[in-house]
Amino acid sequence: MSASQPIEQAAIQQYARQLYLMTVADQFARLAEEAVRKKQSHLSYLEALLEAEVEERDRRAVIRRIKEAHFPAVKTLEEFDFPAAPQIPWP
Repeated sequence: MSASQPIEQAAIQQYARQLYLMTVADQFARLAEEAVRKKQSHLSYLEALLEAEVEERDRRAVIRRIKEAHFPAVKTLEEFDFPAAPQIPWP
């Protein structure tokens, strides 16, 4: 590890946070190490990093929309009381 590496990492993290790229800020170092181990190109690394950011934003957007919808509670099919609704066929 070179002496300038921690400074570079701090700068990257600061820039990513200023651009509201929180996942990039949190994961760039880990994904960079993984890219070196796998001998990936810089474009593959950048793709993986941006993919992680997009996936996290999509995940947070779904959570936010569910919260904003004010659904009474999150339920699964396993929790549904089929005998209480005889008009619905069930196995």
